[in-house]
Amino acid sequence: MKSPCTRLSSCWCCSGPAALVWTTALTVSLYLFVAIFRFPQVPTSRTRQVLHPHKGTVGSGKVSVVAHRGGGHDAPENTIIAIREASKNGATGVELDLEFSADGVPILMHDETVDRTTNGSGPLSQMTLSELVNLDAAAKHRLSDKFAGEKIPTLEEAVEECIKLQLTIYFDVKGHPDEAAAALKLLYKKHPVLYNCSIVCSFEPKVIYRMRQSDPEVITALTHRPWSLSRLGDGASRFSSPWKHSWMTLLDLVLDWAHHHVLWKLCGISAFLIQKNFVSPEYVQYWAERGVEVVAWTVNTQVEKDYYQELLQVNYITDSLVEDCDPHY
Repeated sequence: MKSPCTRLSSCWCCSGPAALVWTTALTVSLYLFVAIFRFPQVPTSRTRQVLHPHKGTVGSGKVSVVAHRGGGHDAPENTIIAIREASKNGATGVELDLEFSADGVPILMHDETVDRTTNGSGPLSQMTLSELVNLDAAAKHRLSDKFAGEKIPTLEEAVEECIKLQLTIYFDVKGHPDEAAAALKLLYKKHPVLYNCSIVCSFEPKVIYRMRQSDPEVITALTHRPWSLSRLGDGASRFSSPWKHSWMTLLDLVLDWAHHHVLWKLCGISAFLIQKNFVSPEYVQYWAERGVEVVAWTVNTQVEKDYYQELLQVNYITDSLVEDCDPHY
């Protein structure tokens, strides 16, 4: 009688040639899936119009400077006053975070709760728009006295302000793929100018794929930070357990490979938003060969800004248009 090991080694699926066939079949299936279900990239001419508009006084002309959350260091993040301050300070565009109130109204908010930025407390999922607009969105800001009473804006209000100021909009969608795609589709239908002055971004590939399904004419980008599952932005481990850290590190490798080899093509993205520490001339060239532009985040010192503007010549997202500020992860 054969031992378990002998029986296992004689199994067809474990033998050398069969394993090669199995691996090849999986690889071919993956690429066939991508070929069948992928979305084509938006024409390069329109992508360049969005990512490299002429407006803006901070950049060198070719490089666009985008205010992170509207420029959260210079004014209360994700507010109308932040958008106005960013424009006044020479930003080319603004990055804005899309969330939803309990009654389904699209609003600007980064977190799932209002605690960090306002004088209120609680999750967005339990607060209606009428409750949210009564909060002070400047309450926790370093310049709270100057901007006291600033309100949480709806997505519609923010978009109208950006259009008026001729700012490019980077819509950062945190989740809610179906709701976000539906809300943005209506917004693009109401304001067709957005097709030539905005881009939809997300860490979640499902969000971007759903957006392309909803409206394939919208320019999109994937956002990524390598090692985000296993490590915090400053490099420290997320987990005290060595086993869990090792497992998440392995998943990080898979996720990074997927972003660079499968997901970008499946979604048909036009840009790749990457944490600044991972950008190099070679990295920019890698994406350029694929028709994808690199945007770096979050670039918060003048030395870094000079590097991205003069040497790399790629767009960057910053928390401040007027001074150096702490790193943001």
